[in-house]
Amino acid sequence: MLSLYADTPSWLHRVPAGLKLAALAGGGLALALTTDALALAVAAVAALGLLASLGPAGRGARRPMTVTLVVAALLVGLHALLGTVPLGLVAALRLVCTTALGLALTLTTRPADLVEVIERLLQPLRHLGLDPSRFALHLALMLRYTEHFFARWQQLDEAHRLRTGRPGGLRLLAPLTLQMLLAARRVADTLHVRLGR
Repeated sequence: MLSLYADTPSWLHRVPAGLKLAALAGGGLALALTTDALALAVAAVAALGLLASLGPAGRGARRPMTVTLVVAALLVGLHALLGTVPLGLVAALRLVCTTALGLALTLTTRPADLVEVIERLLQPLRHLGLDPSRFALHLALMLRYTEHFFARWQQLDEAHRLRTGRPGGLRLLAPLTLQMLLAARRVADTLHVRLGR
């Protein structure tokens, strides 16, 4: 499965996965509780600055961030039509911040390290008779499919540009959907065999 993880080392690669995950959770909570557009704008600049500070390791964030910025602009445009620009601006800035922070985590943290941290955090569930590894697996699959989606989209777009000289745009939606469904089926078959269920 394709991954956005950057093998090129950066300063953020050296930060422990648990600390990065805690910072992301804390930052996400703070963003959700903030409705001040100016504070969110400062946070967005800081989050984009964080991505830029990764240097070559941050190259994988270009396409997802471009898509996010386009979606954020459309969101503000929609709210402008509804006469609720301040609300749209807050939502768009939150989207940019959370995407940039999530990409910084994804680009600099091995998936296996994230799963290990999540599994440790879920250990108290054992006292309730639940298996933390199952929950960790579900969360890991969600994270992996999110980054696989963007990585596959980027790969398809680059192939389309080489053939036609133009970006793929919405033309890529059908092949991307098919490939994601096929990848999901392969993973499901593998899990069925390994888990015996």
